[in-house]
This record gives sequence, structure tokens and C-alpha cells, in this order.
Amino acid sequence: MEISEEMSLNELPEGCIATALSFTTPQDVGRLSVVSPMFMLAAVSDVVWERFLPRDLESILSTSPDGSRLMASAASKKELYFSLCENPVLVGNGRKSFSLEKKSGKKCYRLSARDLLITWGDSPEYWTWNSDPTSRFPEVAELISVCWLEISGKINTSMLSPATLYTAYLVLKLSIDIHNYGLDDQPVAVAMKLDGEESYTRTVSWSAERRRGQVPRNVRRSFSLFSFSRSRSVSTGESDGHYPQERGDGWLEIELGEFFTKEGKDGELGIRVFDGTTHWKRGLIVEGIEIRPKQGARGASPSS
Repeated sequence: MEISEEMSLNELPEGCIATALSFTTPQDVGRLSVVSPMFMLAAVSDVVWERFLPRDLESILSTSPDGSRLMASAASKKELYFSLCENPVLVGNGRKSFSLEKKSGKKCYRLSARDLLITWGDSPEYWTWNSDPTSRFPEVAELISVCWLEISGKINTSMLSPATLYTAYLVLKLSIDIHNYGLDDQPVAVAMKLDGEESYTRTVSWSAERRRGQVPRNVRRSFSLFSFSRSRSVSTGESDGHYPQERGDGWLEIELGEFFTKEGKDGELGIRVFDGTTHWKRGLIVEGIEIRPKQGARGASPSS
């Protein structure tokens, strides 16, 4: 007697189905859970969700004051997974936050303002450090007044998921407590360097009002200050699409650029944001730089 495909699937042991699901993605598991009651049971198995969690998760959470509590309080691997997707955890002595992208399980990091190098950041006449109830970090940096505005950060790509296309964003807002100026139509140079080999440069804007325009000579020259060996992309005046976008959490973000983490190759990513125009600037609030997988991109297994 011929057995239907549906009968064959239902007769498979739950463990076999769970193992098969673990080689898909979290998004696929959600879709496949409606195939049959047996698939629904397998879709909540620790076998499935443990593979979607990073292999070095214990090491990552060991640098978090809440890491041990989080690991112990999770009733299942699935619960732990979604907790890390929805509630970023402070790691690295509170200077970074870690989370997972829900649909893929890939690692996401945000470098706090304290984890960045901000020129004159320790001079209270130029920058001040405040708490903000909408921030995930204890402190954010608020610009009092500077002419030379430079922010840079770095992260080792071994901390990220391999074989993944990432995008970096500057997370910011404009102060409502002091009068903002110098941030309306000034071009901002962005430079990214990966392990000293590749570079990505572009021009962005502090304001959504600025879409096109000629970049002043001192900004064009600033691209060379990062000592790139070769440049993959250079923008020379058009910043359309690279201006602050609302995030939905009270903050804005500017896309700085993208980079690809190669399988089996670790390196250091350097990011530099530079506004060296002669205009004085005031009222910018910086929370940090977020690094997350590019939306719509495909890459390695989420357990990497």
C-alpha cells in the first residue's frame, strides 16, 4: 500500500524532525511549525533553538551583569533566543549591547558613546555626558559646541556572525533642551576601514533637509585622513538617502555603510564620522553606533 507524503512526515520521530528544523532558520521554523502537530512540537525543541543561539553565547554573557540571571531564568532555549532578540543585553562592562536578529539569529551589537572616541569628549565645555530614559546605556554624549566634530569606533569582526553582510548606523537625536545650530545643511564625511585592507567612504547629512549639494574642499580632503590603502566607494556631494531616519524608539539613525564578514577571517572594523567644516555645531546627542545584518541579506548559519 502506498503511504502518502503527509503520513510519512507524521510518522517521523519528533527528534528527527527537530534535527532537520535546526538546519533551517528561525523564520523557517515558524513557517514549518504549521505543517503538522508533530512539526509544531518539534519547533519548540531545545535541539532546534540551541543551534540558533551563538556558540560563544556563554562567553558573551559572562561580560554582562545580567548574563547569569538571563541564562538561569530562561525556561527553554526558545525563550532565551527571543529574550535576546527583544531585550538587548549590556556587555563589555556596560559599554556595548548585544542582541540577536529575530529572523536569522545573527549577532547585533551597539557600541555606546562611551565605547567610541569622541574628539574633545572629555572636555565639559564642548561635550557633556547625561542620562536619557530612552537609551539602553547609562550615559549618552551631548554636544555643547564644537567646530571640529569627529567620532570614531572599532569592533573586531570575530564578535560578529561570519559570512554576513552588515550595516553600521550612527544612533543619535537632536537636543530639545538647547538651541540646535550648525547641523542643518553641513555635509558629514564617513569612512570605514576593515582590517586595513578595504575602505568605504561616503557623505551623509545631519539633516533630512539636505539631499544634494557640493561638498566643501575641507570635507573632501577629510576622506584621506583615515589612511586607506584603497577605496571601494567615494561619494563627492550627493547624500540622498543617507540622512537621519526615525527608528521608532525615540532615536534617529544614519546609515554609515556596509561591510562583509568573511568566513574564517577575523579583522578589525574601524568607523569614522567627521565634520570638519568651519561652522560651529551644537545640540547633537550621540547614543552610539549600531552594527546589524543588512535587511534582506542572506548569510551563514545563525549558530555561527
